[in-house]
Amino acid sequence: MTAMTTSSARPLLNRRLAEFGTTIFAEMSALAVSTGSINLGQGFPDTDGPEEVREAAVRALRDGRGNQYPPGPGVPELREAVAAHQLRRYGLSYDPGTEVLVTAGATEAIAAALLALLEPGDEVIALEPYYDSYAASIAMAGGRRVPVTLRPHEGAFRLDLDELRDAVTDRTRLLLINTPHNPTGTVLSREELAAVAALAVERDLLVVTDEVYEHLVFDDAEHVPLATFPGMRERTVTIGSAGKTFSFTGWKVGWVTAAAPLVTAVRSAKQFLTYVASGPFQYAVAEALALPDSYFEEFRADMRARRDLLAAGLGRAGFEVFRPAGTYFVTTDIRPLGERDGFAFCRALPERAGVVAIPNAVFYDHREAGAPFVRFAFCKRKSVLDEAVARLERLAP
Repeated sequence: MTAMTTSSARPLLNRRLAEFGTTIFAEMSALAVSTGSINLGQGFPDTDGPEEVREAAVRALRDGRGNQYPPGPGVPELREAVAAHQLRRYGLSYDPGTEVLVTAGATEAIAAALLALLEPGDEVIALEPYYDSYAASIAMAGGRRVPVTLRPHEGAFRLDLDELRDAVTDRTRLLLINTPHNPTGTVLSREELAAVAALAVERDLLVVTDEVYEHLVFDDAEHVPLATFPGMRERTVTIGSAGKTFSFTGWKVGWVTAAAPLVTAVRSAKQFLTYVASGPFQYAVAEALALPDSYFEEFRADMRARRDLLAAGLGRAGFEVFRPAGTYFVTTDIRPLGERDGFAFCRALPERAGVVAIPNAVFYDHREAGAPFVRFAFCKRKSVLDEAVARLERLAP
C-alpha cells in the first residue's frame, strides 16, 4: 500500500484542530493498561447504575422501541421526562415539544451549541481550567476562546468576578459556564451566579451552561441553574446528561433545554453531527429521571463517602487537597511532594505508585497556572479506592 500524497505542503488536518492531538485521557488510560495501574484518571464509574434502569433499556430493545432511528429531537418520553425534571427540581418550565433537545451525550450538546451560535471571530469566555472539548468545539466553530482562570483561595478554586467582567469585549458573543465545575470541583454560589447573570443581561450575551454534575453536590453546596435568574431563560442553553447521574456513561444520552429559538438553532447543527443516537437508551433514561428523590440522595451520599475516602488518603500521601464541593474529581497540588510539573508527575506516577491521574494543565490555556495541579477521580468502587490510597501513601515524604 502506498502512502497518500498531496500536491501541496498543506497539512491534512484542518488548522483549527492542529493544536489538538490525542487526548490526555487516551494517553493516561493506555498507560494504566500497560503498567497494570489503577486508573483514577478518566471520569467513568467502574460499576453500572440502577438495575431497574438497565432493565428498562433491555425492555426497550426487546419491545423494538428505538432500534430504528428515533425522532430527531429525541423520543417524546425522554423530552417529557427532562421537562418534568427541570420543573420539579428547579421550577423551570420548558415545552418538551420545542424547548428540549436530546443529544449524543453532553459532548455533542456542547459542540452543537457552539457550532450553531458562533460566527468566525466571535469570542467565547470559558472558566479555566475547562473540559477539553470546549476548546476544540470553539475552534471548530471558528470562535476565539478567552479563558478566565479559577484560582485557589482558602482551600477551593474561586471565580474572580472582576476578571470575568474585564474579559468581556465588544466581540464577546457567549459565556461558557460549567458548574459544578470539572476539574476543580467548585460549585458556583447563588451570589456568583447572580453576578454572572447580571453581566450577561447587561452585555446582551448568550450563555451555554454545562450542568452535567447537577446531582453531585456535597455538604452545604447548592446547585442553582443559571436559567433561573432574571433575564436568563431566554438567553441560556442548559446542558444535562444521564451518564454522570445514573452511571451509564457509555449510553451517551444528553440533552439541551432552552427557549425555542435557541433549541431550533442548536438542533440545526446537531442534525448534521450524529443526527440521532442511543434510541433504546433514551426510553430507559426517561424512566431514570422519574426515580424517587431517595435515589438521588443515596447516590450523592455514596459518592460523598468515596470523595472523603480518597481526599483523606491523598492528604496522608502528602498532597495539598482541594476538597471538591461537587463532581467526582479531587484536584491536588503536588508541590508539597517536592514536584512542580504535573505532566511529568502523572507520567511517572504509574511506575512510582501504580496509580494513574490527570495533569490539570491540559485543561488550561495558561499552562503555567495549572502546572502543579493533578486530578484524581473517586467514582470507583471502595475497594479500588482503598488500594489506590494504600499505593499513593508510598509517596509520603
